[in-house]
Amino acid sequence: MKLKKTSSLSKTVLVIAGSDPSGGAGIQADLKTLTSMGVYGMTAITALTVQNTSGVHDILEIPINFVVNQINACLTDIKVDAVKIGMLHNSNLISAVYKTLSENNIIENDQIKIILDPVMVAKGGHRLLEFEAIDALKDLISKAKPILTPNIPEAEILTGIKIKKLIDMEKAGKEIIKLGASSVILKGGHMKTEVMTDLLIDANKIYPIKTKKILTNHTHGTGCTMASALSAGLAKSFEIKKAFKIAHEYVNMAIQSAPRFGKGNGPINHCFNINLSEH
Repeated sequence: MKLKKTSSLSKTVLVIAGSDPSGGAGIQADLKTLTSMGVYGMTAITALTVQNTSGVHDILEIPINFVVNQINACLTDIKVDAVKIGMLHNSNLISAVYKTLSENNIIENDQIKIILDPVMVAKGGHRLLEFEAIDALKDLISKAKPILTPNIPEAEILTGIKIKKLIDMEKAGKEIIKLGASSVILKGGHMKTEVMTDLLIDANKIYPIKTKKILTNHTHGTGCTMASALSAGLAKSFEIKKAFKIAHEYVNMAIQSAPRFGKGNGPINHCFNINLSEH
């Protein structure tokens, strides 16, 4: 077998999130996505979970000082081009992550994009963010000015708006901008429609991407994957509209080519390799 030389790695993303031992979501999905898109991934693990395609069965919180030490170990050694934040399960951890990123001059650096996937509830219904930590998450949004990637249930929790139609998605997205987000990518997969619409929303405009909904149970980790794919594009200095388009296509194709593993909500195909030169 002859090995094919790949392009050199020059861009990096630090992922701060929880672990999924089944490999479909969390840190595992993030790293596979970043690698597939030609970006070097680093990690700071915030929680260990016991989960598989049937759901989340237990969570072991990593001590906050250990999470902080992981972040510092990465940021003091390797230059970072983007930071993707996923599962932050309580208010103390949220505050510590913000403080650590600020101390490393990540918050103040406009060249380093921060992507926040507000992980709140697993697909099986297990709460991944303590209810009392929602205000702390909103405080993080107001201070860090991240690009937010909520799904519809997460957007409803953040805004108090019940989302049933596309116009509700637009309204909720604008409310999240008011919370402090620089941009919002609101994912429409939970809408009961034949056509799925994802929205890119900022203070001035709304950019939709519409695709036919794929009827499948194999969507475990799509939120993590979308946010990491977006992070990869932004780390490569793509404009957000282009990064959004590529991330959307990557997730769509990964769902279509899902390996159909597991007895429940199965993982998608992170090994799907998107051709960035076509975009």
